[in-house]
Amino acid sequence: MVGFGFVFDLVKVGIRGKDIVVLGVEKKSVAKLQEERTVQKISALDEHVCMAFAGLTADASIVINRALVDCQSHRLTVEDPVTVEYITRYIATLNSYGNSTAGDKAKRYAQSNGCIPFGISALTLGFDYNGPPRFYQTNPSGTWKANAIGRSAKTVREFLEKNYTVEAIATDNEAIKLAIKALLELLK
Repeated sequence: MVGFGFVFDLVKVGIRGKDIVVLGVEKKSVAKLQEERTVQKISALDEHVCMAFAGLTADASIVINRALVDCQSHRLTVEDPVTVEYITRYIATLNSYGNSTAGDKAKRYAQSNGCIPFGISALTLGFDYNGPPRFYQTNPSGTWKANAIGRSAKTVREFLEKNYTVEAIATDNEAIKLAIKALLELLK
């Protein structure tokens, strides 16, 4: 099976602090004569949760649109916002079974009709009401204190493994500084 490693682009780094979640995104400078692209790699899914992705923009667009609808439906039906974990699980289910509906039916459809998973990796960050900041990546590895996705994510992850400490995220400003320093590792 062909992997999706070739589709991952600019680095996105997320850090969960004590009272903050930080999302930093690498931005390439464009040549003087080149038009700047307007592809958004970060999307607000609700007032309290956002998602950053690396990978195929068309696939991410489908996932984001479905997640937006699910957030709105949940708010209208239950009269409460979704939790960050709930919407992350929804995104992970979509990502697992490709362009089909979530659940067992989707799994059977994907396996029998040759569907492939969406070609994206996503970081989902936010706050639950009356709760600490939340940070997830859409893969089976679970919740994160800090992580990165994209083309040079390994370099950033190695930096975070060496430099992430309780002291490094003790204040909101320290968490922001750590995210910036992690992105600056790419310039070395």
